[in-house]
Amino acid sequence: MDTTAEQAPAPDRRASAAAYRNLVMATIGFTLTFWAWNLISPLSGDFKERLGLSSFQQSLLVAVPVLVGSLGRIAAGALTDKFGAKLMFPVVSALTIVPVLLLIPAKNSYGAMLAVGFLLGLGGTTFAIGIPLVNSWFPPEKRGLALGVFGMGMGGVALSGYFTPRIAEHDVNLPFWIVAGALLVYSLLAAVLITDHPGRTVPTDSLAHRLGSAGRLRVTWELSALYAIGFGGIVAFGVYLPTYLKTWYEMSPTEAGTKAAGFALVTVVFRPIGGWLSDRVHPALVTAGALLLAALMAIVQAFDPPLDPLGTIALLCMAAGLGTASGSVFALVSQVTPQAKVGSVTGIVGAMGGLGGFVPPLVMGAIYSAKDSYSIGFMLLSDLALAGAVYAYGRMRTIRRES
Repeated sequence: MDTTAEQAPAPDRRASAAAYRNLVMATIGFTLTFWAWNLISPLSGDFKERLGLSSFQQSLLVAVPVLVGSLGRIAAGALTDKFGAKLMFPVVSALTIVPVLLLIPAKNSYGAMLAVGFLLGLGGTTFAIGIPLVNSWFPPEKRGLALGVFGMGMGGVALSGYFTPRIAEHDVNLPFWIVAGALLVYSLLAAVLITDHPGRTVPTDSLAHRLGSAGRLRVTWELSALYAIGFGGIVAFGVYLPTYLKTWYEMSPTEAGTKAAGFALVTVVFRPIGGWLSDRVHPALVTAGALLLAALMAIVQAFDPPLDPLGTIALLCMAAGLGTASGSVFALVSQVTPQAKVGSVTGIVGAMGGLGGFVPPLVMGAIYSAKDSYSIGFMLLSDLALAGAVYAYGRMRTIRRES
């Protein structure tokens, strides 16, 4: 009797040392490039005074690198599918040094700052490089947590917001030199320590064809919508929460900034928790539950509760829900996306998440200007999050990977 099948060893589902090495390097690179990506925002008040900018000009200066970085993820993801993260991570990290250093001579000209801000958007594209790298190295049952840990690199924006202005107090150019030096060291280490998975499938078709192919997948746009709610909500609150707290609760800029930093920290912590839960429960269920929590807390906040303690609890629980959803959506990407298209799909989904963060602040500001209240804005957020929760539960938990 043939006992070959009985004697064949079970496949090893443990993540290798190489997997964890790549995860650590990708997370560090993601954090550093996101710090670079956000260098202008914490110093925008200084630039406004130095260059005599209007509020709109200041907002545009902050928005340019974010918008370019979000859209750039589409190309970065497709290029990662083709050339691999071993090439893309060190190259993009090294190229980001250029606009970081160009901020030094450009800081006295608004036009030059806009141009450099456009180039600085390159730092925001590494998200679409790291997701396919981490996804390829970890077995399915460990991908959720691994992708969530990688996603904590978005904390680079919070680090920049806290440390950049404090470093600049010593010397206005010092933050740029420090970040450029860190990127240089990282790019050299990444060239040595990051390795593509030996089983990686290398596409042979053109960049345009791969992006078109990813764009034709229905799941790409379904995931984009869910990520635009989860991560878009995080970006929106990161941009608008200090203004909301100062305007509605009459907090000082320092107090509002501290509260906003706490919100950002909660989203960073809960992103890997969303991935970890997705390894144990279907990520669509995790996404639905997280968005439902965010929807309920938005309803609570719509009734303008006192900040201590109910308002603070509602905002922090909303942050937990949005952070969890951001982690679980990319666990869902790894389950329903063909492996060879993970980079391309990630690029599109990541771009939509980044862009999704810029509509809510505009809506909140417009509603407050018209109605002198934020309640309608929070109710719209609750409606959107609830719609995402229903769709994730009703549609995404039954979906299978498309060929």
